[in-house]
Amino acid sequence: MAGGAREVLTLQLGHFAGFVGAHWWNQQDAALGRATSAQESLGELCPDVLYRTGQTLHGQETYTPRLILMDLKGSVNSLKQEGGLYWDKQLDAAVAWHGKLTTHKEEVYPQNPHLQDLLSAEGVRSSDGFWRVKSIPNGKESSVRVWSDFLRVHLHPRSICMIQKYNHDGETGRLEAFGQGESVLKEPRYLEELEDRLHFYVEECDYLQGFQILCDLHDGFSGVGAKAAELLQDEYSGRGIITWGLIPGSYSLGEPQKNIYRLLNTAFGLVRLTAYSSFVCPLSLGGSLGLRPQPPVNFPHLHYDATLPFHCSAILATALDTVTVPYRLRSSPVSMVHLANMLTFSGKKVVTAGAVIPFPLVPGQSLPDALVQLRGATSWTPLSACGNPLGTRCFAQSVVLRGIDRACHTSQLTPGTPLPSPLHACTTGEEVLAQYLHQQQPRVTSSSHLLLTPCRVAPPYPYLFSSLRQQGMVLDGPPRGTAVHSIPVFGALCSSSSLHQTLGGLATELTKLDLRRWASFLDAGVEQDEMEELLQELHSLAQCYQDGSGLTD
Repeated sequence: MAGGAREVLTLQLGHFAGFVGAHWWNQQDAALGRATSAQESLGELCPDVLYRTGQTLHGQETYTPRLILMDLKGSVNSLKQEGGLYWDKQLDAAVAWHGKLTTHKEEVYPQNPHLQDLLSAEGVRSSDGFWRVKSIPNGKESSVRVWSDFLRVHLHPRSICMIQKYNHDGETGRLEAFGQGESVLKEPRYLEELEDRLHFYVEECDYLQGFQILCDLHDGFSGVGAKAAELLQDEYSGRGIITWGLIPGSYSLGEPQKNIYRLLNTAFGLVRLTAYSSFVCPLSLGGSLGLRPQPPVNFPHLHYDATLPFHCSAILATALDTVTVPYRLRSSPVSMVHLANMLTFSGKKVVTAGAVIPFPLVPGQSLPDALVQLRGATSWTPLSACGNPLGTRCFAQSVVLRGIDRACHTSQLTPGTPLPSPLHACTTGEEVLAQYLHQQQPRVTSSSHLLLTPCRVAPPYPYLFSSLRQQGMVLDGPPRGTAVHSIPVFGALCSSSSLHQTLGGLATELTKLDLRRWASFLDAGVEQDEMEELLQELHSLAQCYQDGSGLTD
């Protein structure tokens, strides 16, 4: 791979983060293996930002994610903690001792039977660059219990770090509370292991631009994430630290302890992570971060089950693959620090995300036509559980539109035809997108990128699409059952006034809690005065997002 990449190290902390990460890395791998296409610009995204080169014990070159992931005992099933890429049967069998040996082995988790056909074709692609493997059978997607069931990417032996003191399954020994997560990285065993892995990856980088953290917010991993971000800020000052706080899509009122813990973990995670991150973006398909559940968000051209992590994480990974484009570009990249500085002025260190998945372009339609149709409605579906953004104010935004053929970028009207909008007078796609954003938010600081490269959604990505052609264009008739391999996506990060109500609402709900009923949360490592400090900091964060705060007209 070409040199000169501004490397990013990814940390995945938690099991839902593992689901999102598995889809994310599958999508990166699918993009790496695509065939050259006349419709795509070669090398728009630099894979060396996320991947590292290496060698096996036999001298075979490898290309693996620059990744450290932490999860709980029993969370990876049949996946070996050290990975399979560097394992050597001959070396494993070579033992210097010639006397009697007794071997003790922990019971191996069986591979998911519904996914064996899927994984058996690993690494095999057809001449057109797409995976030719079976999708997970209809009705069997609920059998995907852990993220390793559908991960198709080889990991480096230093990627997986298991927290053995807590269990993934069962009703006891769970990592449930923020304080428990903080305590994990206060233990020398886990802290030293994380530091060792960080040094391994960082020291081989030529120009490390920063870290992206995929972190569960709803459970004790919010505490792990906060301590990890603190460590990164202390040891790698000046680097970007962008945190994606992940929350599964649906929950019910029937489990009061889980709901209260989810609220407390989310609040502590947001406040502590903002203290050490360049910015924090919560990501969820749920409608609210608060105690009262709201319906999951809707995508006009997707049919998904909000109760399945396999579905929800695929959609969030697709959005993440799009909004992170600015700091992964091969030419004219925006650094993580620069992106954060643009979005987080005046203390606004929490941002929201939104996406149109897929972007609705029908055959024969131009980009100006499609954008004019979006006008008047909210351009994208909100992905940060901060309520409907309609009527709220955006202070700054970073927007990416990808997967639109160059021939569609500008108006295709016959010369002399009256122009339906100013967008149809633009001479480049970049000008069309910039003009559209200016019309929608005329006083907003906006950064925009237009890419030819689409998002890859080949198996094991779930089939969520209706009425789409193979390349993700929207059909104007009934669905034809064609396999969809790639889709255009419109994604955005926004500093929004909606966070004033969201963060303030979290503080209000916490104020109403009788913490004497939830003493177990405090017993897990959080002090009463920390709760009071949390409320103050939440209110302070919320105040940053009052409409018009820090703005001059």
